[in-house]
Amino acid sequence: MAAAFRISSLVARSLPPPSSLLSKGRISAAGRVVSSYSTASAVSDPITPPVKVKYNQLLINGNFVDSVSGKTFPTCDPRTGEVIAHVAEGDAKDIDLAVSAARKAFDEGPWPKMSAYERSMVLFRFADLIDKHTEELAALETWDNGKTYEQAAKIELPMISRLIRYYAGWADKIHGLTVPADSPHLVQTIHEPIGVAGQIIPWNFPLLMFAWKVAPALACGNTIVLKTAEQTPLTAIYAAKLLHEAGLPAGVLNVVSGYGPTAGAGLASHMDVDKLAFTGSTETGKIVLELAAKSNLKPVTLELGGKSPFIICKDADVDKAVELAHFALFFNAGQCCCAGSRTYVHEDVYDEFIEKAKARALMRKVGDPFIQGIEQGPQIDQEQFEKIRRYIRSGIDSGATLETGGEPIGTKGYYIQPTIFSNVKEDMLIAKDEIFGPVQSILKFKDIDEVIRRANTTTYGLAAGVFTQDIDTANTLTRALRVGTVWVNCYDVFDAAIPFGGYKMSGQGREKGIHCLSNYLQVKAVVTPLKNPAWI
Repeated sequence: MAAAFRISSLVARSLPPPSSLLSKGRISAAGRVVSSYSTASAVSDPITPPVKVKYNQLLINGNFVDSVSGKTFPTCDPRTGEVIAHVAEGDAKDIDLAVSAARKAFDEGPWPKMSAYERSMVLFRFADLIDKHTEELAALETWDNGKTYEQAAKIELPMISRLIRYYAGWADKIHGLTVPADSPHLVQTIHEPIGVAGQIIPWNFPLLMFAWKVAPALACGNTIVLKTAEQTPLTAIYAAKLLHEAGLPAGVLNVVSGYGPTAGAGLASHMDVDKLAFTGSTETGKIVLELAAKSNLKPVTLELGGKSPFIICKDADVDKAVELAHFALFFNAGQCCCAGSRTYVHEDVYDEFIEKAKARALMRKVGDPFIQGIEQGPQIDQEQFEKIRRYIRSGIDSGATLETGGEPIGTKGYYIQPTIFSNVKEDMLIAKDEIFGPVQSILKFKDIDEVIRRANTTTYGLAAGVFTQDIDTANTLTRALRVGTVWVNCYDVFDAAIPFGGYKMSGQGREKGIHCLSNYLQVKAVVTPLKNPAWI
């Protein structure tokens, strides 16, 4: 399996159907016509998902349990709005139980006391189980989230098992240093697990974010309390069960489903949580950071929102630029924190780009995400659906030109037409706010200095894309853009070793790669006197 999984490979090829699912006829597009969004390709009779919901309780101390209150909440199918299952609704009392289990597992249990090699073997076995259960996990992810099955099965699940193996490999390579001192002392640095890690994951990539959070924390020897997004709780619970099958001791990973103001706030403000990691909106990230500070001043890693510029220079191959810019924005139905949602196009190729971008959007296949060949499924829920529609209306009202799209598709579910605005200005909401939907805003620029200034005029700094054939232009832009990741002539390349995180209000700290390990480690200095040393 290749070391780098490029989500952008979806641009370059049409993925084959997952063999065992389609060949068994459990997902079939036979007899269904999938056409462009303009002819309402959202399927009115959704395909029955080839998976059953096995787990819908909280996972605390190695056991599936109901919430203390006995409450449940519905998780719904974005294709229809209908209830998939009722899931245990955890709150602050359940968080207390989960933190107590994690604390006992850290202070008294075998996990931190295992050799690093033994911990790595648990993670390697977990990755094998992810591969074994790919079809079930992908189907559950598509059902609960609305992303296409092809994306989940062929792109995201391989990325997940690769990342788990990456951190399994790191487990026995985390070590300190022997530091030379000016005085006769032996000085050592030791990297210790930080303790109980609280983790809060979002709904747009539920299983991928589960892996990004859990794998490095476990590799470092920590225990975890993880809160799922209330919109998409199902795959994290399933994956946590697999992790226990791989040999994870009870209490090391605890999963609580629930709402932000109750379960999330309870975790962020808990006095016995040593570390917090959050992925989500900037607005919620501020609340999480405040709760952490007001409780026990626990360190917080934040991976937050973005309004990423995608800059197309005058020397660009316009056809290739159109395709890559289309992918950078519309991937995952636009529900991506690093989406290239501000498309800056040089004035020399602007008009040509607009016409070709419009044509590409009109070709985009929107519909039931279980159908092979579909590029875009529904938005996550009614709230997000209405939010996107408000931004579209705002774009029209503020004077941007609606080139195509802007309307719902069908009468069932949360499908929205791929939407393109031209003549967008920086003071418009569609150019400033994170829409988190299939809305592309295209802006014109004259020269490199201008586009650098305009691209950096934002509160966000998560990512950027640069499309040029000139290495000097590329080097100038990559160093000038105030963002955590710059993709040059590519987009959404997410190798396990590549750090990911933002500048400014896009967060603090980094996910993935070697840099993520420091989020879950404490550094201790140990100083011992040397008597009559032969050397210092």
